[in-house]
Amino acid sequence: MESLMHNSTWDLVNFPAGKTTLQNKRVYRLKGEYGGKQRYKDRLMVKGFKQTKGLYFDKKNSPIVKMISIRTILSLMETKFFILSG
Repeated sequence: MESLMHNSTWDLVNFPAGKTTLQNKRVYRLKGEYGGKQRYKDRLMVKGFKQTKGLYFDKKNSPIVKMISIRTILSLMETKFFILSG
């Protein structure tokens, strides 16, 4: 929490009148790593089944980026750099 506040990654705002929040739940699991070690991972999941139909019902947001997407973008940037500098 201190890191989030220090880096100013979010702002505290007032909740809009007449709106309700969706419930959420933390999901924990054990993840096996190389060498037989295990560590706990957790994710905050929103209980989407509690949404009201017609009110932001079709909107989904997933802040997780797949590594293949990052590699593809970096590869395209590298190719463009070499074309421009060559």
